[in-house]
Amino acid sequence: MAGLEIQRRGAEGLDEIRSQLLAVYAEVYRERLNEEFHSVERFDERLGWNTEVPGFAAAVGYLDETAVGYAFGCVLQPGTNWWKGLRTPVPEGELAETGARTFALSELMVVESVRGTGAARQIHDALVRERTEERVTLLVERDHPRVRARYEEWGYRQLGEVVPFPGAPVYDAMLLKL
Repeated sequence: MAGLEIQRRGAEGLDEIRSQLLAVYAEVYRERLNEEFHSVERFDERLGWNTEVPGFAAAVGYLDETAVGYAFGCVLQPGTNWWKGLRTPVPEGELAETGARTFALSELMVVESVRGTGAARQIHDALVRERTEERVTLLVERDHPRVRARYEEWGYRQLGEVVPFPGAPVYDAMLLKL
């Protein structure tokens, strides 16, 4: 997308952009904000959890100095809960985390006005381009098959079905080799 400026941040720079991330989230999920899991408050909690894990990184896309999308995640640590709700058998060793093996892409979203322009892909690529881990994982709600198909176009493959924590919807866990 022409004119999209992308800025990268670590956990130490989150306070400067937190309100922008919450505003984009509220716009994207405006029709689901009354659901407890999708409320801005619950999202802000999940954002906070991510910043406490080593390797947190965010990429924010701006048009005319207004945030229009972002992606963020962190590095999975040994003993992570990321895979605990996996309901699908997977090959042995697939879930072993070392603290340097897997970057977990927790959120990637863009506002409606830039969907279909390539902005999401640009933000995604800016976030994972310089990662040193061997792979990226993300979760896609089962109710969003078009989103899952888009990630497959980008090279992700489905690993299995997961409910990451109580009260969360069912997701497909996906992996991208870097």
